[in-house]
Amino acid sequence: MAQDWKKWKTPEGGTGNEFDNAAVGALAHLYRGEVYRSTIWRTRLDTTTNWAVVTLGIALSISFSDPDASPLPLLLVGVLIAMFLILEARRYRYFNVWRARARWIEMHFYAPLLFQSKQPPPGDWQDILAHDYLTPQYHIGFWRAMGRRVRRNYMWVLSFQAIAYYGKIIIHPTAVGSLDELFDRMSVGPFSGELLFTIGILFHGAWITLALLTRKKDRDAHEGVDGISGMG
Repeated sequence: MAQDWKKWKTPEGGTGNEFDNAAVGALAHLYRGEVYRSTIWRTRLDTTTNWAVVTLGIALSISFSDPDASPLPLLLVGVLIAMFLILEARRYRYFNVWRARARWIEMHFYAPLLFQSKQPPPGDWQDILAHDYLTPQYHIGFWRAMGRRVRRNYMWVLSFQAIAYYGKIIIHPTAVGSLDELFDRMSVGPFSGELLFTIGILFHGAWITLALLTRKKDRDAHEGVDGISGMG
């Protein structure tokens, strides 16, 4: 379960630790380790995105190879892309743990060093980081993670899939002449074109709604900005 890092409190009487040279060196190695882990998980995110793009490319090649080719691969690849999105959202929750820790150290340790040219003062940020190591949990929920991946990558993949599918229906083998003909071309086996059209509208409306709602939630959590800073 994701946790709200903003609700963490400094232990009673705790004011943070002053850093000596040994502690600064240890923290530097800790930061390098978090950056390395976030880089590895960043690569895993790119892998699932690549799978989605490649499968969409294959479906495009099959459906547009001939005017009489079926648009069904473009329909089925939408289901496959949704599965990749779910996998990537799960991976993103792991990636966000390492990203958040590295960013937290940058914001509260390295940035004050650069501004003040001296050791940064102790404070609550150390306790928050310590709690995250003692009780590691996801920093965001699954739906927020999915919404972020939709806004970063999958909105373009899904949009292109929808345009390609309806474009295939409209122009192949000849230009569609009426709404009834459009629905007739969309029908697959026992499923009518009207049903598939409605499912498509609901599917694409769902991810658009998810992207907008999670964007608002992220902006509320990060003081009205689109960028993601610190924990969460």
